[in-house]
Amino acid sequence: TAGAFYSSTSARNEICRSYCRTHPSSTFCVSSTTNVDGREKTMYALTSIKGIGRRFAGLVCEKGDIDMRKRAGELSAEEVDRLVAVIMNPQQFKIPEWFLNRQKDPRTGKTYQITSNNIDASLRDDIVRLSKIRLHRGLRHTWGLRVRGQHTKTTGRHGKT
Repeated sequence: TAGAFYSSTSARNEICRSYCRTHPSSTFCVSSTTNVDGREKTMYALTSIKGIGRRFAGLVCEKGDIDMRKRAGELSAEEVDRLVAVIMNPQQFKIPEWFLNRQKDPRTGKTYQITSNNIDASLRDDIVRLSKIRLHRGLRHTWGLRVRGQHTKTTGRHGKT
């Protein structure tokens, strides 16, 4: 997108925000990698970001004091900044730990909300960690077999399961 050639996150976010100000009804940017459809209601528009579901989007709108009846393209720059702040630091806005999607991270032991590309990276890291310590689950991931206890004797015979 617009900020792909810039190394600093703040420069990418500023370019993204300036694009959003010139195209208010089409999209707005929450992170440097995600554009959100401005024609949808704010809560449902946020669900297009990977890692944000309907419940979390509703809670983010509530904690950020955003009117849920507004369309995403109608939000002011200040409201978008509030949404970004709540999504990036949900625990500062008293969102409970059980609501977040990364609880007790194996490396840091902390709980936080991960979105967009960070989800893919953390999943990949988890699978590598499982296979490195030779857990049964990690080995089955490595071998391309079913991991969660499904029957494999008669099903999934075509290609990898």
